[in-house]
Amino acid sequence: MTDDPLAPVLAGTTPPGVLSWPAGLPTAQAVDAARAAQWEAAVLDLSGVTDKAGLMTAFADALRLPDWFGANWDALADSLTDLEWWPTRGGRLILVREWQVFAKARPDEWGVLQEIFADAAARWRETDTGLVVLMALG
Repeated sequence: MTDDPLAPVLAGTTPPGVLSWPAGLPTAQAVDAARAAQWEAAVLDLSGVTDKAGLMTAFADALRLPDWFGANWDALADSLTDLEWWPTRGGRLILVREWQVFAKARPDEWGVLQEIFADAAARWRETDTGLVVLMALG
């Protein structure tokens, strides 16, 4: 394993998408690497989040979502596929930490969120400002 598993994505040799971050590496390393590559980065910490309302609040806070964010699945999908509210010269990284408890407590909602992440990443994959959703495994 490389010292920086995000490096190929930031260099453009691996396409952005929904990726895993190894449990043994500090998550700050991913955020620092993204910012050094002139990417915008946000940390979505789901510690203590066990329901949809808490999830939507966590998103609104971590990503500083626009006022029009309606705190529902459609609004979240719209926010992640229309990122004019989050300007960047490079790409965008959303680092998701402590997601396992929510995924276990709300498997159906977790499935919806995974689809939203995948669709948003696919939408931005062919642009100059890709989106990476990085799932921290530890």
